[in-house]
Amino acid sequence: MKVLVASHGAALEHDTGEYHPERPDRVRAVLRGVEDSGLDVVHIESPEITPGELAVVHDPEYIAMVKHLSESGGGAIDMDTVTSRASWEAALRAAGGVTALVEELATESEALGLAITRPPGHHALRDKGMGFCLFNNVAVAAALLRAENQRVAILDWDVHHGNGTQALLGDDPGVLYVSLHQSPYYPYEGRVEDINLGEAKGTNVNIPVPAGTAGGEYRRAWQELVIPIVDQFEPDWILVSSGYDAHILDPLADLGLVAEDYGFLASRLREVVPTNRVIVALEGGYSLEGLQHSTAATLSGLGGTFESANEANDSPEASKRAIDAAAQIIADHWSI
Repeated sequence: MKVLVASHGAALEHDTGEYHPERPDRVRAVLRGVEDSGLDVVHIESPEITPGELAVVHDPEYIAMVKHLSESGGGAIDMDTVTSRASWEAALRAAGGVTALVEELATESEALGLAITRPPGHHALRDKGMGFCLFNNVAVAAALLRAENQRVAILDWDVHHGNGTQALLGDDPGVLYVSLHQSPYYPYEGRVEDINLGEAKGTNVNIPVPAGTAGGEYRRAWQELVIPIVDQFEPDWILVSSGYDAHILDPLADLGLVAEDYGFLASRLREVVPTNRVIVALEGGYSLEGLQHSTAATLSGLGGTFESANEANDSPEASKRAIDAAAQIIADHWSI
């Protein structure tokens, strides 16, 4: 199996500051994980997306503001989200890497795609960056696919809810958004009840779990809820907002996943769509060891070579109750 990896050196030049957790070493850790995956790696240079393409989900005035701020030497968008002189190019290439993989995979049969997207994207709103994110890389690619009448499932296993993605695409019945995330936790959104809101009822599926939740309950939620929902939705593409900050080693969160859990989650996607219709895009994850091993496990899971010798870790009883409660509400919309 071949993995097409879209990346660019500009990601290493996006300077967030000496002590910022979203740092260039994250890219290097992911690249080590790519090499560890055992797949045939083909590197693709992420192109710059155009401002016009960004405008399918972002306000043109906001796009222009990010460009001006970066070209003026950089500055803070909020207390967590900063730019440097190199950030404009890095952000264009982050979004461009996802869309480039859509084009590349359209002509591949035995391949899958990984976009090393830095800065990440799933918190970015139409007219505001937040949570380390400037542009919503996955949402842009999904909106461009929707313009071609393609059905898109976005699966977000980052520890944080992708509030930007849901806000940008949540009213489109041709986009399924599924998020497993720690709750209560930043950005303090992503309620189960959101499934009943908006113009596309049923397509915003949130599964919030408490601190301490580990791989056993994540795998159960994936098997019993996520995969059946995606199967019924029948997407043409699956875009994974692949944050690795639910890893037990992550310094910014409180969940208990290990690398093998990501391998399991990824392996189940093979049951729903061909691998050449899956693109994994980097979101969070701030343990370099967790990033490296989880990336390798994700790719081996998608590539069909994943094997785990370890049982998933147990979770608190509250985790089971949270997933059961989510299932009751989700069952009003999907057969699970």
